Amino acid sequence: MKFIFLNLKRFDVPKELGGVNTISPVRDWGRYIVENTQEKLKVYDPNEVEFVMFFPEAHIISAVNALTEGSPVKIGCQGVFRDDTAVGGNFGAFTTNRTANSMKAMGCGGTIIGHCEERRDKLGIMQEAGVADTDAVNRILNKEIKCAINAGLKVLYCIGETSEEQPHWQDTLRKQLKIGLDGVDKSQVVIAYEPVWAIGPGKTPPGRDYIQMIAKFIKKVAGDVPVVYGGGLKQDNAEMLASIPEIDGGLIALTRFSGEIGFYPDEYLEIIRNYMGN
Repeated sequence: MKFIFLNLKRFDVPKELGGVNTISPVRDWGRYIVENTQEKLKVYDPNEVEFVMFFPEAHIISAVNALTEGSPVKIGCQGVFRDDTAVGGNFGAFTTNRTANSMKAMGCGGTIIGHCEERRDKLGIMQEAGVADTDAVNRILNKEIKCAINAGLKVLYCIGETSEEQPHWQDTLRKQLKIGLDGVDKSQVVIAYEPVWAIGPGKTPPGRDYIQMIAKFIKKVAGDVPVVYGGGLKQDNAEMLASIPEIDGGLIALTRFSGEIGFYPDEYLEIIRNYMGN
């Protein structure tokens, strides 16, 4: 089984406000993306590949409403809070927080947790308090994963090492896996490996051998859990990633990195064609 995830981040922000969205008015953006991809994704066997799109919260309902009967697209959210509503317990006192039950009620089937941008945010808050504890971040993410699964959401759990952590990458990834997945039903989890040290303009992405080495390590530590490449599934690396037997898919974000930078549905479909070989 292959997994193609799409992290739409905040690609909904119009260009005139500093974003990259030129494809649709913001209020129609979620619907537009689903409507311009789902029919063409029906050519793939749902028993062989799964497509999940992680939308910003404001676009989830319009994206869900755009799904047609038999659509191969699954809608997900970009993270959940570490606590949730419960019958006889907290009935909704979660101002500003995105609970897993609320996302499930909106129609989400999954969530992304532990993305490097989320990890950086959580660690930054701790550093403001004079604390630099990556294990604490992993423990918080573990609570988020458990809330997601308890609500019936599948989880894409992101792990990866920074440039400072790369010399001891095995220890870093092992802790992220062991702490983050402690007590978790791993049948509901896919792991995304993000080479954080290689993400960004002007940085050299890891090669095939490095990615394969990491994927083997993750599967050795975590067991029989699917592993996808989270450093960006793109047109120029799709065939290479497809050739790695230990890699079970990828995470797409931007589809164009020069000129009119942004996410474009037709280019998203082209990346998938390159990866799937048809």
